[in-house]
Amino acid sequence: MTASFYRTPTFRGVALLGAAAVVIAAAGMVFTAMYEPEPIVAGPGVTEQAVAREYEPAPEGTPADTPALVLGGQEAGGTVMPLGCTHAQEISGLLAAVMVIENVTVERGRLIVVPQANRSGFTHTEPLEGFPHTFTIKTATGERWFRNGMRLTNPLVQWPDPDLYLHSGSSERMVGWESRNLNRSFPGNSDGRYTERVAAALTKVAEVEKAGLLLDMHEAYPEYPIINMLVAHESAFEVGTLAVLGLQMRGIRIDLMPSPPLLRGLAGQWRRRELRAGGGTRPAVRAFHRCRPPAGQPRRSPAGDNRGTAHRLQRARPRFDHRRQQSAGL
Repeated sequence: MTASFYRTPTFRGVALLGAAAVVIAAAGMVFTAMYEPEPIVAGPGVTEQAVAREYEPAPEGTPADTPALVLGGQEAGGTVMPLGCTHAQEISGLLAAVMVIENVTVERGRLIVVPQANRSGFTHTEPLEGFPHTFTIKTATGERWFRNGMRLTNPLVQWPDPDLYLHSGSSERMVGWESRNLNRSFPGNSDGRYTERVAAALTKVAEVEKAGLLLDMHEAYPEYPIINMLVAHESAFEVGTLAVLGLQMRGIRIDLMPSPPLLRGLAGQWRRRELRAGGGTRPAVRAFHRCRPPAGQPRRSPAGDNRGTAHRLQRARPRFDHRRQQSAGL
């Protein structure tokens, strides 16, 4: 092969195709890696493991088929259902749920923990924001990794966005991309779009398990007014007030505000809801929307501390030391 061949259009075309193949292969590896589930360990307090399809068939075989782990006590009592990652880039909700799953043992009542409410959100990240796909936490036995995501459902499973999103049940009008926002989709629609079906499945879990208190864990950017806030509807305000007072007495800065009437998140949509029980009805479930400073969203706080909450997680690293326990393969 002569040197002149390398200057021919044929060679340049082959070289370009080869380079394109390498780029495509590398991008494909990154893409498929975003579907790899992070290791969540069932701790000694987990008494039952379920998935969404056991409550609502619609999400079966999709990322919506999210795990729901039950931590049951030996004594009868109430049922609390905490949800992490309604918005998948708000990682403190995921980490709080994981810490409960792997470390808590319930003595009375039950916890129904959903660590990843919208699993589809973990398969992509915010465009043009430079979010990492994963992050790590150092433990005594090495680094442990978790996935970062995006607040909306991946368009690969719900597309196209409508020009105008009409909320199922209320017909409230919103911008089209809000149809992929789980926090604008409750109580859901089993026959609706993907995100509405996820909301319907989570609503069904709460109904079947007779959850008496729901906690939807979120983050908020430092400039937002709901940072360090417990948001509750009117039926939960008394319980919320006691919870906030208890936290404040322990030196934890947090306030309480009412849930906006038109909020279509989990807390707002339980405000008018009654659950059938024994032929009658019982009062609406007490639901809360918890917002804390951002652990995974790179914006500077008003005090100039840009570390968010991620650096404080290092102090909790023994609680994430999953090598002391047997993996549940979630």
